[in-house]
Amino acid sequence: MVKFLIPYIGKYKKDVVWAVITITIAAVTSLWQPKLLQQVVQAIADDKMNLMIPLGIQLIVVALIGLVAGAINTIFAAKIGTGTAADLRAAEYKKVQTFSFGNIERFSTGSLVVRMTNDVQQVQTIVMVFFQSLLRVPILFIGALVLALTTLPRLWWVILVMVILVVVITMGVLSPMGKLFGKFQNLLDKTNNMAKENLQGVRVVKSFNQEHNEEVRFDANSKELTDINIKIGYLFGILMPAFMLIGELAIAVSIIFVARNIVSDPTMLGALTSFVNYLMQIMNAIVMAGFMSMFAARGIESTKRIKEVMDTKPDLTFDANAAEEKLSGDVEFDHVSFAYPGDEHEVLKDVSFKVKQGEMIGLVGATGSGKSTLAQLIPRLYDPTDGVVEVGHENLKKVNEKSLRKAVAFVQQKAILFSGKISDNLKQGKFDADSADMKHAADMAQAAEFIEKYDDQYEHEVEERSANFSGGQKQRLSIARGVIGNPSVLILDDSTSALDARSEKLVQEALEADLPDTTKFVIAEKISSVIKADRIFVMQDGELIAAGTHRELVASSPVYREIYETQKAQEVID
Repeated sequence: MVKFLIPYIGKYKKDVVWAVITITIAAVTSLWQPKLLQQVVQAIADDKMNLMIPLGIQLIVVALIGLVAGAINTIFAAKIGTGTAADLRAAEYKKVQTFSFGNIERFSTGSLVVRMTNDVQQVQTIVMVFFQSLLRVPILFIGALVLALTTLPRLWWVILVMVILVVVITMGVLSPMGKLFGKFQNLLDKTNNMAKENLQGVRVVKSFNQEHNEEVRFDANSKELTDINIKIGYLFGILMPAFMLIGELAIAVSIIFVARNIVSDPTMLGALTSFVNYLMQIMNAIVMAGFMSMFAARGIESTKRIKEVMDTKPDLTFDANAAEEKLSGDVEFDHVSFAYPGDEHEVLKDVSFKVKQGEMIGLVGATGSGKSTLAQLIPRLYDPTDGVVEVGHENLKKVNEKSLRKAVAFVQQKAILFSGKISDNLKQGKFDADSADMKHAADMAQAAEFIEKYDDQYEHEVEERSANFSGGQKQRLSIARGVIGNPSVLILDDSTSALDARSEKLVQEALEADLPDTTKFVIAEKISSVIKADRIFVMQDGELIAAGTHRELVASSPVYREIYETQKAQEVID
């Protein structure tokens, strides 16, 4: 854990130095006070009242120095902790951005969110606690132990018994607690995923009247989480009473063994006072170490989970030495097969084809035939299991990432817009897009007609989850974002499904007129959406079983003809 965090903490060297200096001062003043108190008690016993004022002033000054040093230490510890957490969170987020879909699916989005929020918060806590308390513990323990033994060396055995008891209890409690923290974090991932799944599918839950069943599922998971928290609470609750009892017994035993000597040796009163204070400091140091160990157990578990993300190698890596270039719209699949990570079943089987720049290709087939999977290989969202995918006559494994992202635009059926402004979303397709670019893209996507009704037009706010737009509006904005960069290849994955027939026709005509050199892959459930394509690819069970124009396929492909006639019959019925 320490080795992993050092580079992040190392950025705050000056703060670390000041934190160490101030906590050392605070610890030394704590050790100094019992000695001064011993002198005060002894002065009272010896009736030397003239020493009371200077000793009292010394006590106050030492206490104030310790207080100020402790306050300054807290500031520096907070600075180190929050800074380390911010840098760690940023690094983790940056790492996740390099992940392929396969990487993300292996972790799950819910788990990644917890690792970037809750786990980072736990690391922040342990870093702050370390610079506030853990450095103080060894100074207090060693210092108090030495001073206690020099004050009343005959009571060494009291210290030994107390230390052994405290250490045994602490280790006995913290060992199972560490395991519980690991279970707690995993259950937190599960709970987060469940809540996210339920909220995203709330319409399905309500439409099928599944509220009660979902509540039962969530409550069962929540109860398991609560049970672990309660167990941690029980273990935590054992520590303080046990430590208090041990401390009080140690004090009582010390008083019993020293009290008989006070009459014959009055100096023993001050020594006993000092010894008892050092006993408490020894015990407090061990208790503090125990509590810190508890935080450390949680922090270590969280750090492991963060490190797991940071150590994960992306499934997809681009050639760092590849030069940035403009890729043409020529696309080729050469004996391409594909299976999703962790699944041996091939979704695509030995698919081969060549597409020239500017062609419009329709992709049709039954649900699960591999249409969308094929499309996802073109922008290299996944790598094929076998075979080669080329864009612009370049193997995708050898192209520059920026070149590929500029060349291929992918518009999905489920239009995802980000909170902000319409212009912010459009600029994701072209970061330096001006108002003319946005207007042109919106016109192509038939989005200008509703955007320009807003008073603030392209500066209109997009709410969270784009709740202030209809499904059709979201799809049109998504298409506008895809075409604004004038890509060499445009993939429309059933991305006009929420549009009416008129709007869909207008979008297709605009794309054909304004992007004549762009290669278009149109995935569609309806034959009518691709009937004018230069070629239509028919997919079945992951295989490309037929290719040709609409007229050719009606004549030669039984599968295509069946789909077409079924849809045509349905239109007549409707």
